[in-house]
Amino acid sequence: MCGLSGEIRFDGGRPDIAAVERMTDRLAPRGPDGRGLWSQGPVALGHRRLKIIDLSESGAQPMADPGARISGVFNGCVYNYRELRDELRGLGHRFFSDSDTEVVLRAYLEWGADCVRHFYGMFAFALVEQDTGRVVLARDRLGIKPLYLAESPERLRFASSLPALLAAGDVDTSLDPAALHQYLSWHATVAAPRTVLNGVRKLPPATVRVIEPDGTRHDHLYWQPAYTRRPEHAAMSADDWTDAVLAALRTAVRRRMVADVPVGVLLSGGLDSSLIVALLADEGQSDLATFSVGFESEGGEDGDEFAYSDLVAARFQTRHHQLMVPSDRVSGALDAAVAAMSEPMMSHDTVAFHLLSEQVAKEVKVVQSGQGADEVFAGYHWYPAMANVPRQRAAEAYIDAYFDRSHADLARILEPDVLPEHDVSSEFVRTHMAADGAQTALDADLRLDTHVMMVDDPVKRVDNMTMDWGLEARVPFLDHELVELAAACPPELKLADGGKGILKAVGRKVLPREVVDRPKGYFPVPAIKHMAGPVLQRVREALNAPEARARGVFRREYVNELLAAPDAHRTRRGANTLWQIALLETWLQTHRIH
Repeated sequence: MCGLSGEIRFDGGRPDIAAVERMTDRLAPRGPDGRGLWSQGPVALGHRRLKIIDLSESGAQPMADPGARISGVFNGCVYNYRELRDELRGLGHRFFSDSDTEVVLRAYLEWGADCVRHFYGMFAFALVEQDTGRVVLARDRLGIKPLYLAESPERLRFASSLPALLAAGDVDTSLDPAALHQYLSWHATVAAPRTVLNGVRKLPPATVRVIEPDGTRHDHLYWQPAYTRRPEHAAMSADDWTDAVLAALRTAVRRRMVADVPVGVLLSGGLDSSLIVALLADEGQSDLATFSVGFESEGGEDGDEFAYSDLVAARFQTRHHQLMVPSDRVSGALDAAVAAMSEPMMSHDTVAFHLLSEQVAKEVKVVQSGQGADEVFAGYHWYPAMANVPRQRAAEAYIDAYFDRSHADLARILEPDVLPEHDVSSEFVRTHMAADGAQTALDADLRLDTHVMMVDDPVKRVDNMTMDWGLEARVPFLDHELVELAAACPPELKLADGGKGILKAVGRKVLPREVVDRPKGYFPVPAIKHMAGPVLQRVREALNAPEARARGVFRREYVNELLAAPDAHRTRRGANTLWQIALLETWLQTHRIH
């Protein structure tokens, strides 16, 4: 619900307050309702506030409690903050606000770094022990809220977005070859802690980092569910599992209604977002605002799914809003969407989310969204093939099914000085797949997709695009208790009905059959997929710009080959190769990275 920033000095000097101010100001879209700075000794904190909980100035940040000698900045929402506040009051704590931020501070005082285990929510925060100078950074279990880091021997800077760190200055903006390899292998995903820039890293999800005044630090991974079958579930039938998932999803949706402002829903018309609407209706929510976006057809491909979203809106009597975007507006919207990206993201629905968020933010400050269901409940097309793969072959099967291209293919695309000698992307997957805690090849696949790939693709997309308009998106399918239940669920129940079988069974209890049994859809933007005229012109400009030629990342003959046939080159997973390459270069130029 906000943007945070800060600097820690390790050399005995004072933090650069002007740099923290620049980071804070760059985060203004994430928090248009308030601005604050705090500094003591070697630490400075900045904050931009989006008022969602405790709309008074008592909830302003940075929040400092002189009596407790602790200060902090917080981004996100702790959905069980009221219950925790009551618990902490029973333990002797007193509160001066009704905010969840103060609950975070008090929880740290009571439980230390283990406080994160008590939080149900999405969050990133930085806390400072004023007496010791110790700083604690933390990120939620599934990385819904971001935290970027730029470190040197003298200092550490952190912020809710990568562009904010760039605004502070003095960042190594050379390209990280391993990250570039991942970007081109994994559909533009770069796994934490890397980013495409050598000088910027990400705090991994489910991680608490404790930083001592001399710069030494300790990371603690505080959550990782087991993707195995559990004895306590042995007697459960398919109907029992359906009931359990429905109950857990009801709880997840209910939790995400906690706010002192109205909460809407991004309704695509697919199963996932439609389930959210249905369950909110069951909870008695009336006059619920729902929002859909569509695009003009291109290349014979439809660009909207309004028939389904209209059906759901009518069934549950929501206050529905449609946004139809003409193709000639996509190219203009592209630049604004790229500017909002903390990292280059090539998925077409990035532009869709940005355009939709602009309109939604005029109506509400908070929405629920259906992201994450495909990873958590096995909805993608490559999952069925993993069901019959021996556990020891999980990595190779995943590489064959998921990767956009091979290491050998990259040698044709990249100049030699940015091509790693080894296939670093495959090595990453093999290491992750070999780890204990996943029973079958499919379990290992879902673990990798949920805890690595999803975090830095769809989840990041939604955060970046919504927060650029001061809109908070909440994702009930990433409720950590629901994810734990899904991880333990037998794979055959998730794979049934062509994927997401158990979620479809849940849907048949609360939704029209036409919505549950429809073909799988997505957020199509045909003008990008098929390189419609204005988009292609923008792509040509980016790849032929002097900065692109000087940077020398992509082999020129390969770029010319793509530009000669813009819609002919596809990755293994069907994405437009020209778009993937041009998006990276467009992002670098937009953020003035030379």
